[in-house]
Amino acid sequence: MKPTFENLADILKEKNIRLSHQRLKVLEYLIHNRCHPTVHQIYTDLHKDIPTLSKTTIYSTLNALAEADLVRVITIEDNETRYDIATDDHGHFKCESCGNIYDFDIEAESITGDLKNFKIKDKSVYFKGICPKCQETLS
Repeated sequence: MKPTFENLADILKEKNIRLSHQRLKVLEYLIHNRCHPTVHQIYTDLHKDIPTLSKTTIYSTLNALAEADLVRVITIEDNETRYDIATDDHGHFKCESCGNIYDFDIEAESITGDLKNFKIKDKSVYFKGICPKCQETLS
């Protein structure tokens, strides 16, 4: 079941994020486009329907959503920041051919050795390679 606009508004209210049409549309975009988009992708897709939307608004919205733990910031490449609506612990695989990013489950519950007494705030696992679809194309 896809969330309604009212559900999204409730989510933002619960996290004390000021409501605006633009913020709701950015959150809705992330929920319906689980492709780990960049700010540019979000801007390009939403600007058609919201001509007053700016990249600055998208950045500030994404920062607020990340601070409220509603969005995870992904930096697989040094020059590219992407955003993930799935905030649970999981890994990411980036295809070096098509650039798509895929989620996968990870088991990272137990920490041993050198990090045993550290407070872990984020667990990030990234793999790069070629996805099955691109492997077929390259063969």
